[in-house]
Amino acid sequence: MPMLTPMNLNAGLFVDTSGWADPILKNTPEHMAMEAYYKQAIVGDRILVTTNYVITELVALLTVRSRAPRTQVLALIARIKEAPRVQIVHIDQALNAAAWSLLEQYSDKEWSLVDAASFVVMWQLALTDAFTSDHHFTQTGFVPVPHSR
Repeated sequence: MPMLTPMNLNAGLFVDTSGWADPILKNTPEHMAMEAYYKQAIVGDRILVTTNYVITELVALLTVRSRAPRTQVLALIARIKEAPRVQIVHIDQALNAAAWSLLEQYSDKEWSLVDAASFVVMWQLALTDAFTSDHHFTQTGFVPVPHSR
C-alpha cells in the first residue's frame, strides 16, 4: 500500500466521513458534486488518507441513516481497507490526547472528537485538502473539496 512520505505528501487527500458517505447516501445538496469527485479521486493517483475514527463514524452513519444491512456496510468497509491507495491512520493514545486538547482549546466550536482527530492527522501529514461536506474543516484552514458548493 502506498504510504505518504515527504516526496508524495501533495498526493494526499484526506477523506472525511461525509466524503465516504455522501456518494452512497445521496441525501445532501452536494451529493452530485461529491459523487463525481469521489469517482475522480478513486481512479486518480492521490493517496486517500482517513482514520479509524472516520471509519467508526461511517459504520454508525450508514447503519442508522441508510439502514443498510450489516453485510453491505462491512463489505464497503472491507473495500476501503483493501484499496491500494487508501491509508488508514490509526488514532493512538498520543493522537487521541492531541485531539482532546484541541477540543478543549477550541471549546467554542462544535467539533466532534472525530473532527479534531482528523485535523491533527492532517496537520501532522501536512495535508490541506479534505474530501468532505463538513464546514468544520474550513474553520481550521483546510480546503474542502470539491470546491463547487
